Amino acid sequence: MDSKIRFQAAPAWKCVEKKYLSPSIGFSSLLFGLVFLALCSSPVLAQSEVPVISGSFGFLYSKDDGQTALQPILTPVVLVPLGSHFLVEASAELQGYVAPSSLHGPYTGQFFPTIEYIQLDYVVNSHLTIVAGRFLTPFNIYNERLGPIWIHNFQDGPLIYPIGTRTTGSSDGGMVRGDLVSRPGWQLNYTAFFSALSNGTYFGSGRAFGTRGGVFFPRQRLEVGMSFQRFLQDERSNSYGAYVSWQPATTSLDIKGEYAHSPQGEGYWAEAAYRLSGAGWLGSGMKNLQPLFRVQQFFRLAPGTNDFLPTANTQRVDFGLNYYLPHEVRLNASYGRQFSSTGNSNNWTVDVTYRFLTPLPFWPKGAP
Repeated sequence: MDSKIRFQAAPAWKCVEKKYLSPSIGFSSLLFGLVFLALCSSPVLAQSEVPVISGSFGFLYSKDDGQTALQPILTPVVLVPLGSHFLVEASAELQGYVAPSSLHGPYTGQFFPTIEYIQLDYVVNSHLTIVAGRFLTPFNIYNERLGPIWIHNFQDGPLIYPIGTRTTGSSDGGMVRGDLVSRPGWQLNYTAFFSALSNGTYFGSGRAFGTRGGVFFPRQRLEVGMSFQRFLQDERSNSYGAYVSWQPATTSLDIKGEYAHSPQGEGYWAEAAYRLSGAGWLGSGMKNLQPLFRVQQFFRLAPGTNDFLPTANTQRVDFGLNYYLPHEVRLNASYGRQFSSTGNSNNWTVDVTYRFLTPLPFWPKGAP
């Protein structure tokens, strides 16, 4: 992975990949045509179905193995409901990267725009949602649930993130998902997808299919699941993984972890976050503080080409703090120590993120 443009695992290697993709308008024209047709053919929106624009703006300072970088990041998300069964979702990421051109050289900047997803959802019922377009590849949970800058706790993504999310972290094709079985004590959810090969500048994706299944226990607030993906180009390989997410009801502890395996390598990460309470002599000032801890390992099994995984066995431990301010502002700081036969390194990051949510401007039948 190119450390020069890495603020987190997902956007970093996607930016590297997309610099070398050739333009193609076939799939993008079809995708935008599909969304435009849905918008034009939808009934007039009710007041309760107002489109919204959400997302975040962040600014990140990092020092990775002695290399300093500044990265402003804007991630808008647009949600447009079309009646009671259709929903258009779209998200882009505008990432800047400013760093010295050499050890003592002047700062230079680059800009990397990406389209994370633009999809049309047809919600049949709680058991089935049909998705068409460009969507986040549903392998394990990090890419879909923890990827946005205002959600994840560490700005450097997991070492194993590229497993199951090649080539860009997004897929162009179709997906079905929903609750297969729902009982008071447990729920079985599923996801299945197919992605076509696309070389579009902003719509790059690999040809693959995959599935994911999980069991959620609402009383225990625990979810466990497994993922599988078959990559259908180049070496045609299989990847599989497992995940766990647990938020005990009696405490503010949040535990998450993943395991992933591919022919090139395998590994895991485990993370814990604990939101402090306002009780005790420290007072209410501590209730906005959240200590963080993460440990991860990667084991290289075979050489790989452009797999964006560490080139050797790697271990890493991270410590961090979140501090939540009013008006959806979060301060974050972390330190990580990485151990590898290719060299040990330190990583420091400090960032601020602002989460926003507002009705979509200039839309007919706008905000009530």
